[in-house]
Amino acid sequence: MQAIKDKLQDMNAMRKAKADAKSEEKVEKEMAKTRVEVAHEVRLAREAEAEMELHVAKAAEKAEKEIAKHNSHSPHQQNDAAAATATDYHQH
Repeated sequence: MQAIKDKLQDMNAMRKAKADAKSEEKVEKEMAKTRVEVAHEVRLAREAEAEMELHVAKAAEKAEKEIAKHNSHSPHQQNDAAAATATDYHQH
């Protein structure tokens, strides 16, 4: 009779160990999935930041061309606000 009780206890312990291992594996898989999702979002953010910097640089170039164009037409007048704006773009 004791052998049967021991066998049932062993089976229950094994079942519990398997359930615990499976639960732990599920948590680890969820964490790995979350890390992949975070890495993906970070990549997208970096790409967006690079694109933004490119657009800012293009805008600064256009502003400089426009300022140069206006300065060539009237060399005695300089638009300080436009020059300051172009300078701000280059600082970022």
